[in-house]
Amino acid sequence: MDTHPLAPFVPPLAAVPLPRTPAGPPPPGGHTITTAERGSFCLATCTCGWRGPARRSRDLARKDATAHLTG
Repeated sequence: MDTHPLAPFVPPLAAVPLPRTPAGPPPPGGHTITTAERGSFCLATCTCGWRGPARRSRDLARKDATAHLTG
């Protein structure tokens, strides 16, 4: 399938770097969850190394993070 000649180039989602987690050990007593925007997607990441799936809804990304913390 050919691309449209006037369509702008958009790099694949895998080409966009993930947000950096804070340097150093994780805080005592738990995990720290952050969310970051990558294009039209929102990602939840944790200091333990967990990463949630890319979501178009910020609310779903936050729910993924809450499920990670509780489960």
